[in-house]
Amino acid sequence: MIQISEIELLRGGKALLKDASATLFPEHKVGLVGANGCGKSTLFSLLKSELQLDAGNCSIPKDWSIASVKQETPALDISAIDYVLQGHPEYYTLRIALREAEQNDDGDTQAKVHIQLEHIKGYSIEAKAGELLHGLGFANNQIENPVSDFSGGWRMRLNLAQALIRDADLLLLDEPTNHLDLDAVYWLERFLRAYTGTLVLISHDREFLDAVVDQIWHIDKQKINVYKGNYSQFERQKAERLLQQQAMFEKQQDQIAHLEQFITRFKAKASKAKQAQSRVKALERMEKLAPAHADSPFDFEFAEPTALPNPLMTLDKAQAGYGDVTILNSIKLNLVPGSRIALLGRNGAGKSTLIKLLSGDLQPQAGEVFQHQGLNIGYFAQHQLESLDLKASAITHLQRLNPKATEQSLRDFLGGFAFIGDKALEPVAPFSGGEKARLVLAMLVYQKPNLLLLDEPTNHLDLEMRHALVMALQGFEGAMVTVSHDRHMLKNTADEFYLVDNGEVTQFGYELDDYYQWLLNANKEAAKATQPDDEPKANSGVNRKEQKRLEAEFRKATQPLKKQIEKLEKQLDKYTAELAEVEEALGDNELYSDDNKAKLKELLAKQATLTPKLNDVEEALLMALEEMEEKEQAFADEFAQ
Repeated sequence: MIQISEIELLRGGKALLKDASATLFPEHKVGLVGANGCGKSTLFSLLKSELQLDAGNCSIPKDWSIASVKQETPALDISAIDYVLQGHPEYYTLRIALREAEQNDDGDTQAKVHIQLEHIKGYSIEAKAGELLHGLGFANNQIENPVSDFSGGWRMRLNLAQALIRDADLLLLDEPTNHLDLDAVYWLERFLRAYTGTLVLISHDREFLDAVVDQIWHIDKQKINVYKGNYSQFERQKAERLLQQQAMFEKQQDQIAHLEQFITRFKAKASKAKQAQSRVKALERMEKLAPAHADSPFDFEFAEPTALPNPLMTLDKAQAGYGDVTILNSIKLNLVPGSRIALLGRNGAGKSTLIKLLSGDLQPQAGEVFQHQGLNIGYFAQHQLESLDLKASAITHLQRLNPKATEQSLRDFLGGFAFIGDKALEPVAPFSGGEKARLVLAMLVYQKPNLLLLDEPTNHLDLEMRHALVMALQGFEGAMVTVSHDRHMLKNTADEFYLVDNGEVTQFGYELDDYYQWLLNANKEAAKATQPDDEPKANSGVNRKEQKRLEAEFRKATQPLKKQIEKLEKQLDKYTAELAEVEEALGDNELYSDDNKAKLKELLAKQATLTPKLNDVEEALLMALEEMEEKEQAFADEFAQ
């Protein structure tokens, strides 16, 4: 285990952690959360032995292997799969040694290397690399391409795959979903849930944290506060603690007021001087608890648009693409005030292409795109962060939008996005990715749009800013089209989902969770499509007889597994319904009053019990379905022979 004892970490003379302690047990999965700049990444550097402590002790087992994601990838000439395999140094070294022995016809060395490969299960590592790349969105024809062929975002996926290739004792992941689409997020979530090592995860995706971690480390006021359970459970526990802290604070203020009144009244009287003096000392000794403010540093909302024409935009049999290449055909879409649409689909299916068509960045290849004269588009995309004037300040950016605005009014507005004091006057150049994203959002909100087009707006935002954005979007009166891998945002801001797939844009439904099942089914269909077609062999009477025999054997062999799947599905339905009932009860604000403390604790305990049960059943069900899929494939292969 890793033991962190009363550590102190300084950065630029500022103490990020002071007298902080925590214990990380083997196989635990920990979510590391806290405000930007609180020390999360610094703690990661400590665990990677990249920096020294200013005080205290951090004990890491010497024999533990540690894996983390590189932040940069040079433009290498080696293939993508070779780059991933380099993340397993022992295997990669043996692989090179084997190639050299084969070239030199050195039989003895070949035999020794094969034994070593067998010892580390090396013969499955290359297949694992392929699975990692496929899960992270790489096509089969891409894995042999050189690393230099890929863009920055795809190289970060390669770095992630490289970190996952080893069965490390400790895996450190810092915002691993930032460069992923929703499909890859689902896959990574499933991979990490099955991961048997110890995991420390920094993420601003609350749904991802909920699905993966079983403990939260919250860095606050230079301390590491440990909470059992996932992120949602942490929020509930924190809310209860803050309410208790607020009650303590209010009680303390009453005590202080009483003491101060006594001191003021009797201090001048000799007969009461000793008593008054004791009250003064009691007042000094009393720990003055800070008021429990859970307020976010962000506070903004969308103003009512200047106009709300109906419809705002209509697409009729529109066709979109680049040059002579068509990506989307016959798009029909009617955007009216109140439309809240989220786009789903695989990476490269055309979601961003549709957003660009709606924004006017792309002209339609065919069909009609009608825009009302009063249309005012607010468009957020990652490339807009790069288009900021690095020499200009946040205030200057807004002054260019409205030269008549007073500096104070702009300062007040930017304060809602945490650009406070001199920060609003500083050049943008040294801003972090999150600060630049906040500025682009501030500029978007300032212009009072009536149609929002949001392409991955949360990529660089922390949990507090994501929450503030979700709250602001819920009050937005215009239309909205969103592409995002943040499921919490999609579930809380979208009313309907559209699927972009196979060159078409179709209404998908109203539940995001249905998309995961669609992905599983689509993957099965894709796997079947890649199998060789030996249909002619199955046409003879002999083969039909043989098929029936094999089918009977298959049904008999898989009967226990089918029963297991049915049992797990029933358990899943049961736990899901029970947890939903608990979550609904926890959503009642009255539950957090002093009178309902017992009921709150009971519900939190029930939630803490049900969540891991639900996760275990879901994981067991997925494994059982995978096993059934493998058996079905084996049956198909056997019959094809």
